[in-house]
Amino acid sequence: MTILTLASDLGGWTHDLNPIIFTVFGLSVRWYGLSYLAGIFVGYLLLRRLARRGLVLIPAHRAEDFVLIMAFGIILGGRLGYCLFYEPDLLWTFEPSFPFWGVLMITRGGMASHGGMIGVILAAWRISRGFRTSDGAIEGRVPFRHVADVVAALSPFGLFFGRLANFINGELLGKIVAMPGQKAPWWAVRFPQELLTGHAPELSLDQHIRLTHLIEANRLPNEPDAAAVERMIARLQHGAPDLQSQLEPLLAARHPSQLYQAAAEGLVLGLVLWWIWRKPRTPGVVGCWFLITYGVLRVATEFWRLPDDNLAMPRLAGLSRGQWLSVLMVLAGVGVLAWVKKVGGEKAGGWMRPRRA
Repeated sequence: MTILTLASDLGGWTHDLNPIIFTVFGLSVRWYGLSYLAGIFVGYLLLRRLARRGLVLIPAHRAEDFVLIMAFGIILGGRLGYCLFYEPDLLWTFEPSFPFWGVLMITRGGMASHGGMIGVILAAWRISRGFRTSDGAIEGRVPFRHVADVVAALSPFGLFFGRLANFINGELLGKIVAMPGQKAPWWAVRFPQELLTGHAPELSLDQHIRLTHLIEANRLPNEPDAAAVERMIARLQHGAPDLQSQLEPLLAARHPSQLYQAAAEGLVLGLVLWWIWRKPRTPGVVGCWFLITYGVLRVATEFWRLPDDNLAMPRLAGLSRGQWLSVLMVLAGVGVLAWVKKVGGEKAGGWMRPRRA
């Protein structure tokens, strides 16, 4: 049986999506960056519409300020959260070349969603303090809990786009459903990016020899294996059917966990929160349900997802570090919800109520 025939009988799909949309003057525009912009833009449009209908307390003409402050909180919190939770040595890593500081070296690690949420909370607090006008007065001061509710209701859109970008990047790999050379379900995905991680499965001697030959065929003189593999992946992303047919039998088929999380954190979470927010609620209720629902969904979906290989650690009671952080989110959401119910407050929000006169 030829390699081409073997590959066609294996089932599943080999990931060949290009994370770069286009390159201008040496600068690459990536789907990952676009996903942030898309989430922020959709949130801005919805916030402005809700504000113009009088369904939120934030002034409509301050929607741009809201979005800018929130974007800063997401990016700063997400990056610092990754450094603090997963790779703290980046905080004191300095190099003579740009970007100099480890925190700014986005090629080492990425963003932590739990850290991003802390940044969102701080941004929401800042927004609740209002905005200074040209004459020095403060306008748009609203309860912090109401701002948190608005942010919670808008966040599933950004989470959805972000997870789709994770899939396009071939990162946050899922667990293996079929080893290299084995037949896989139609929905499984083979990620060539696994060759650059510690999650690559062990190959047979014959498979290892074939992979070595492919890497050698893509290697430039005196080039390390990783650079040759990256070049091989780039060829796949630009269309190389012969290479794909040779590489498919050497890759594991995996759960597309990024798509699971896109559906859970974008669609399911969004439906739950917007159903709760269909009528005015005590400030803080929607935000608490975000913590509870998001935490439960993260715990569930991460049973199909592998942690970054450089962050692997023994599971405690069968849960990963990310799952335990999500458990803490659920507990925090339940505790704060009980407090919110106790202290009460004037109800606000409710996208299904009539427009305010």
